[in-house]
Amino acid sequence: MLHGRGLSMADAVRPIGISRHMFYRWRKQSGEMNRAQLSRLKDLERENLRLRRAASDLTLENLVLTEAG
Repeated sequence: MLHGRGLSMADAVRPIGISRHMFYRWRKQSGEMNRAQLSRLKDLERENLRLRRAASDLTLENLVLTEAG
């Protein structure tokens, strides 16, 4: 990271387009996860969202069929 090369945190995060505050908030949320763990977490969150939408769609279909029948 650029911060390790002697730049201030504000100067180090500027090239990637985030604020220092955003960096510290992200670091607090992610803790000591490495890149592979963060990638896996993001994949699981996307899968969770997909499954929630599918369950919601099925629940809605079931409600419509129950009311129609």
